[in-house]
Amino acid sequence: MSKLNITGIQQIGIGVPNVYEAWKWYKENFGMDIRIFEDDTVAELMLPYTGGKPHKRHAALAMNISGGGGFEIWQYTSRTPVGPDFEIQLGDLGINIAKIKSPDVEKVYDDFRSRNLDILGDLYDSHFFVKDPYGNIFQVVEESNWFKKTKKLTGAVAGAIIGVTNIETAQKVYSEILGYDQVVYDKKETFDDFQNLPGGNNKFRRVLLRSSKKPEGSFSRLLGESSIELVQVFEREPKKIFEGRFWGDLGFIHLCYDISGMDALKNICESKGFPFTVDSSVKHNKDNSFDMGEAAGHFTYIEDPDGTLIEFVETHKVPIAKKYGWYLDLKKRDPLKPLPNWMLSALALNKVKF
Repeated sequence: MSKLNITGIQQIGIGVPNVYEAWKWYKENFGMDIRIFEDDTVAELMLPYTGGKPHKRHAALAMNISGGGGFEIWQYTSRTPVGPDFEIQLGDLGINIAKIKSPDVEKVYDDFRSRNLDILGDLYDSHFFVKDPYGNIFQVVEESNWFKKTKKLTGAVAGAIIGVTNIETAQKVYSEILGYDQVVYDKKETFDDFQNLPGGNNKFRRVLLRSSKKPEGSFSRLLGESSIELVQVFEREPKKIFEGRFWGDLGFIHLCYDISGMDALKNICESKGFPFTVDSSVKHNKDNSFDMGEAAGHFTYIEDPDGTLIEFVETHKVPIAKKYGWYLDLKKRDPLKPLPNWMLSALALNKVKF
């Protein structure tokens, strides 16, 4: 049994009403212009989170060659995706905010203001918040770890802000399983930078976690480092963001990690009390992979203590340059060895034009 390695955040899932409309916005504002895969089939295995029935959907994994995790842009096509019947407030249970990395946050802030994007508040300590047209909030944060220097003002996903009921309980997943073992800060107060966020004027405990381990693995240079910020709200009872809705409905639907050593991960998750709730191995092909159209691999899900979905993907096949028929078989490689820069750079050949 191979040893577990969590490479980094592969993507954050975002449920949207229209894949291409949303993708165009994410391309123009966050540089998400690389198509890793696109699939328009039935989601068969997520039955615990889709009302017990399979549903057709259109999904695309988009990335930014500068570095960071991607967006899995996700749209139901067999039903109309729905939003919550309440305004999501900071500290509600689930993924509240996605973190987007930038080498120069002030420059991004000025650019977004000049283009009248929906910025929530001011620039605070090298970060600010911005809302997309669908109500999803992103925090642009300054980071120094990059795969490739480009002219883009941002890279891609560098973490998330997640609402929890209890910080210590949540750390059983985020620190003990996902490996965010370093506490950067642990504060309890009202925060100036939260004041312009929905529900942000409450008192919070916020704990920023990072990993002491440098990323290893095939895509480690591209995905880079990340952080998780856990927020616990006081003075009100937080609501579950996806209460009464399906996975894939509007909003941040899951946080996904690129890993190797799925069997070892299963044992660790079970020993900590967080068993897989979905496991693609029940539908694997003769090569022991789940076919995802242009890509293949093994995926699983767990829930954090508040029901937030964490996905794990052990990638087996990925298109490097689809139009040239170049697909990479990762099962034949050392899972801890990073892919060479020239090979990762070739992903830019999959750039979308819209």
